[in-house]
Amino acid sequence: MSKLLPISTLLYWLDLLGVAVFAASGTLAGLAARLDILGVLVLASSTAVGGGTIRDVLLGRYPIFWIKDSGPIYAVLTATAFTLLWVHYRPIPMNALLIADALGLALFAISGAQVAEKAGCRLPVVVLMGTLTGAGGGVLRDLMSAKIPLILRQDIYASAAIAGILVYALLRKANVPTGGAFAGGFITVALTRLAAINYGLELPVFSLPQ
Repeated sequence: MSKLLPISTLLYWLDLLGVAVFAASGTLAGLAARLDILGVLVLASSTAVGGGTIRDVLLGRYPIFWIKDSGPIYAVLTATAFTLLWVHYRPIPMNALLIADALGLALFAISGAQVAEKAGCRLPVVVLMGTLTGAGGGVLRDLMSAKIPLILRQDIYASAAIAGILVYALLRKANVPTGGAFAGGFITVALTRLAAINYGLELPVFSLPQ
């Protein structure tokens, strides 16, 4: 009978999958902005590893994760090439991409919170680092393609990450094992984001009086 993968190995491959998903998102944004091939690659890379890079710089974690391990770089290159080939022959599977993006957000938000937790950060910093890891790449993608970042709009995106990180932190405070707390936080982020997409949920907007 085959053995189950260790949790650290499983999370590593899930991280690479998240990198690939965000790279595909950046590639599509680059194509929509009519960038050349180098511009598309830069946008895909920034989207995929931007959040984790910001986190590592702020926490003083060197070498930065994609310099220490070249796996994320290969994931970006592979996902970018695959996306370019796909859109050349097939219509873009937007629903599948939105679902994958929600799962990538959930994975990166909780893994980023774990990194900050292991660094001995307090809860507010853990929440901030997790949110930056999950949403930071998307902010770079939107800024570089001349859009208002999704995190600053009504969409339930960063708020979904914050909710999941808080659930993770509460479960850890209640002495739930790391794997269980990770699963709880991950599911919270993913379901919140998917519900927002499916039902068109948005945060309220406060208008200035006329």
